[in-house]
Amino acid sequence: MNDTFQMRAWRAFLLVLGLCLTGAAPSWTGLAVAQDASPPDPDAPDSFSRLAKRLIPSVVNISTRQTISTSGMEGFMEDSPLEEFNEFFGREGDGLKRVSSLGSGFIIDAEGYVVTNNHVIESADEIDVILHDGTILPAKLIGRDPDTDLALLKVTSRERLYAVPFGNSDTAEVGDWVVAIGNPFGLGGTVTAGIVSARDRDINAGNYDDFIQTDAAINKGNSGGPLFNLSGEVIGVNTAIYTPSGSGGSVGVGFSVPSNLAGQVIDQLRETGHVRRGKLGVRVQGVTQDLAESYGHSRATGAIITNITEDGPAAKAGLKVGDLILKFDGADVKTTRDLSKVVASANVGEPLLIEINRAGKATQLQVTLGLMETTEDEPEGPEAEEALPPELSNILGVTLAELTDEDRRRHRVPASVVGVIVEEVEAGSDAMGKLESGDVITEVNFKPVTDPADAIATAESAAVGGKPVLVQFYRDGDLSFRSIRAANQS
Repeated sequence: MNDTFQMRAWRAFLLVLGLCLTGAAPSWTGLAVAQDASPPDPDAPDSFSRLAKRLIPSVVNISTRQTISTSGMEGFMEDSPLEEFNEFFGREGDGLKRVSSLGSGFIIDAEGYVVTNNHVIESADEIDVILHDGTILPAKLIGRDPDTDLALLKVTSRERLYAVPFGNSDTAEVGDWVVAIGNPFGLGGTVTAGIVSARDRDINAGNYDDFIQTDAAINKGNSGGPLFNLSGEVIGVNTAIYTPSGSGGSVGVGFSVPSNLAGQVIDQLRETGHVRRGKLGVRVQGVTQDLAESYGHSRATGAIITNITEDGPAAKAGLKVGDLILKFDGADVKTTRDLSKVVASANVGEPLLIEINRAGKATQLQVTLGLMETTEDEPEGPEAEEALPPELSNILGVTLAELTDEDRRRHRVPASVVGVIVEEVEAGSDAMGKLESGDVITEVNFKPVTDPADAIATAESAAVGGKPVLVQFYRDGDLSFRSIRAANQS
């Protein structure tokens, strides 16, 4: 028996030795490479069960009811043979229709304060908050903010309420794990997980868009629910989803209001029931690379003032149309959206420093913001510019003429606007898509113009060295800016 065992062991040894000598040995080197591979992420959870168990009691369902008119048509009366059709049409004997909807929310204070989306409770006659154990509590609306789609409710409970804190959304990075809890399709208490897919998303929902994008499944009914980090802190309020088919189902593209913005809004709603925002009293446009060069900048950042409200904060501070805003109250202004956000959150009634570029020179002014009463949309920046190389009759590629009374009447140009009118934009010029027939050019490279020849001469001087020519023009009641490149500058 021992001889047989020793013989088998000896044969096995010779077989391995032979494989090594012929190059057919097991790949120990490959094994070593595999062992040297990057270790698993220590922060990646094996399970979300403990986190979910701790957080679910703080997440609530929101149920609302609304009574609306059904075009004045009364319902079928009791004992009528058609009474059963009232339910089919969703109305009662008084001709009114009762509509209900569902959403999500979360408790931020053991006193009973609940955060949700404004669109969840908007126009509701009655609001109920449903706790994780099924307890139904009537809710009072404390305040709402349509601009950020946030609302604050208050409930009273005999039992203990479990609150969750807001975290610092600025520390959330792309790739971080997140957990969403909510009430999709009325199912309640549903937990999904994913990562932060992107930051600072603008989905054209309003002036203050700054969404966190996540691939954690968010569906209809999740609106108003929390987006948690792995510490159990709320870093976002789930607000919107992208659904190409319009079905409302998740395709892994959800958007959440960052907690730092939500916290500021909720604090004001809790204190006063509404949100105070600063008002500068300007309309602005974005900056392209060519426009930036016209101001002597190498980067396309900032916001150009195109209109100033008379007797508004900007006018009183000495700001002018054409000023390029670079900083506001110490914060960099990279886009028009940045300006909207920083002005809205700045202190009203206090002098603040604003840094601008005026006609190529850096300047600082002090401005005291007013109080915004209504939402003011800011126009979008100019479209991306293309280089177009054909032969042009002049450096701007436009036919200009003196502004006549007939031109003023036809294009509704007020007497206060002085300049030269664009009669035609030459095909293939860089001015195509930027200027139109009927536009009134008021300034060329910060210099007022009243004569076509003077406008062209000023443009030629400004274009020395290949620089784009900055043109200020009047169209449809507003002043705007565009940069024009000649064909030989493309």
